[in-house]
Order: sequence, then structure tokens, then C-alpha cells
Amino acid sequence: MALVNPHGKEKKLKPLLLEGEELAAEKEKAAALPQVKITSRETGDIIMMGIGGFTPLDGFMTKADWQGVCDNFQMADGTFWPIPITVSTDQATADSISEGDEITLYSDEFGEAMATMKVTEKYAIDKAHECQKVYGTTETEHPGVKMVMEQADVNLAGPIKVLSEGTFPTEYPGVYMRPAEARAFFEEKGWSTVAAFQTRNPMHRSHEYLTKIAIEICDGCYIHMLLGKLKPGDIPADTRQAAIDTLIDNYYAKDTITVGGYPLDMRYAGPREALLHALFRQNFGCSHLIVGRDHAGVGDYYGPFDAHHIFDEIPEDALETQPLKIDWTFYCSACDGMASMKTCPHGKEERLILSGTKLRQMLSEGEEVPEHFSRPEVLKILRAYYEGIAEEDKVKIETHKYSEG
Repeated sequence: MALVNPHGKEKKLKPLLLEGEELAAEKEKAAALPQVKITSRETGDIIMMGIGGFTPLDGFMTKADWQGVCDNFQMADGTFWPIPITVSTDQATADSISEGDEITLYSDEFGEAMATMKVTEKYAIDKAHECQKVYGTTETEHPGVKMVMEQADVNLAGPIKVLSEGTFPTEYPGVYMRPAEARAFFEEKGWSTVAAFQTRNPMHRSHEYLTKIAIEICDGCYIHMLLGKLKPGDIPADTRQAAIDTLIDNYYAKDTITVGGYPLDMRYAGPREALLHALFRQNFGCSHLIVGRDHAGVGDYYGPFDAHHIFDEIPEDALETQPLKIDWTFYCSACDGMASMKTCPHGKEERLILSGTKLRQMLSEGEEVPEHFSRPEVLKILRAYYEGIAEEDKVKIETHKYSEG
């Protein structure tokens, strides 16, 4: 049995990253083109298009695509897509660009040209409309809404040629993985069904429980770490990686689980982002996405299982990758083990609710972590990280309760 097909009508990966002589020539050309500065979010989107993670996109969306995605989860050509993928610039820069012009998309973060683009359309959007449709709110306290409202005023559409993956390949060797590489790894292992687990945290016992449920159902599990921009208080990727590796070495059967990383920033779009997570995991070769409570949520903007329900609201053939919907999980002292709301008959007084936010807060403040919250080998690594941070440099954990996904 083969892996799931990449997303889109052609069912083939569509990486836009140039290589060899073609790359060298395009970089030389890019140096002479008008430059448009891009944000961290836009940079991550470019890299995902470059490696084929956003197959079948060939560039940034048109206004018709934007409208269709916001209103109907559908691009102008009928392709299913849950969140607009756009790039914007200020009015003065837009006025200096004509449709048909070529430009260079430049990242100050990486200090290099990330792509060239042939501009096919310039358009303004109703930002509040995008926020209401995608995030379910227009409140600027929501980080995704804030990101959209702070975008420049003119969107540019058109195909791109990707020139760089930034520092991800060198900064995260062995973790950062292109879709074609992930697929080759799964095939080498003989896996045809693979469950992806989305995380930006070190894994605690609930995460371990979720992934082991997935391994019972699928051939393997792919822990897919967010490598993009972190919010204050998040644990850096190298520490997360060490903690996850230790957990895998000590508590998982051999050849059932692996770790990869991807270059996006979080959007905190809750249910819509869960769909995007499933879509690009399909491109990576994953047949399933583990969807727990408040997947990709923030604060109290979404119900704990809105990300479960949204998969029931899209067409059956929208995605090949399917959700593994798992209820609220916890350690139950009466059950003497990990359980979920679906399997445990006991009251809340018997339950230890586990969360990455709580774990980070306890470690940051030097509190004792309750037994059964996390494996001792993992806690040892995390404590060493927090002890290594000078007291004055510690970042306070934000009061917003960011979700595990």
C-alpha cells in the first residue's frame, strides 16, 4: 500500500525551489530586480512553497483565490485550501510596481533574497473580513488577527521561484526535512500509514499517550516540530529536540516513530489551521493528523474540540489525510494510568490535567513538577535548560493559555 498522494489535482509534489545553474542564474537576476521586504510569516510560506510543502501552489494567491479561500475554503480553480497564502507591501512600493513586473522578495531576518516573483495582480483586501472568516474574531488581542491587521495594505499575486530555505537546513540538520525526504524515509521504513503529531513543545505524558494511540492504528508516527518564530516563553528547538529524542529512546518501540521539523510560524487559527496542518502533512506523506484539544488555538477563542468538528464540515474528498480525533487526556490516579474523557469514569479530583503551558510555568518558576506529568529523563533536560537561563533573562510565561498544537 502506497503513501497518500500529495494535495491537488495532479497528485504530485510541486517544489518551487531552484537548484544548480538555474538557481545561480536566478540569484544573479534577483540582485538587479526591485526589492520587496517580507515578514517572517511570508518567509515561512515561501520556504514551504519551495520545498513542496504547500503543493500545489505556484505562488501567492490572487484576489479571487483570497476571496474563495476566506468564504468557501476553495481557490479560484477549485483547489481546497483553508487559509489565504498572501504577500503584501505598502502603497508606495505597490505604486512603483506594474502588473507583469518581476520583483525580488527579500528577508531581513535571513539577510537574503528568498524568491523572485512575477506580479500578475495588485489588490487590497478587507482585513476584518479575513480575520472574521479565518480566525473567527476581529479582536486584535488575538495574535493571528494582529498579524493580519498589521500587514501592509496591498497584496501582490503571482508565481514565484524560490531561491533559499534560509538557515533551516544548517540550523536544524537531521530535523528540518523536505516532503520528498520525509516520504523517502517512510517508504524505507515500510510505512504506508503515518500519523503526524503537531508540536512546538517538549512532549509530556499526554503527548506520549496521543502518539502511542496513533502507533496502535498506523505503521508509524511523525512528530513534526514547528521550527518557525517562537512566542516569548517557548522552549527553543534544540532543547525540545533533545527532550523528544530522550523520550523516544526510552519509551517507544524501535522503528515506530521519528521526528521532523518544518519552517512555518504559527497563525493560531484554531480549526482552520488544523485543516492547513492536515493539508501540508498530506504533502509530507502522512495519512493521519492527531487532533487533540484546542488544536492550534489561543486563549479562549475556540472551543476545545472545534478543530475536530471542522473536518466534518468540509467535502469528503477535500483531503486524503484524515484526523485522528482524540478526547481530552490526563493522568487518572484511580485508573492508575493515562486515560481520556472517553475511557475514564472517575471524577476530576482523580485527574491530573497535563499541559505544556503548565509545565513551562512550573519549570520557569522552579516549582516541583507533579509525578506523572512528564518522564524523569525529559524533566532532567528541561530543568537543565531553565537553570542555565540567568534569572534576569528569564521570559515570563504569557498569561494567554496557548494550546499544545
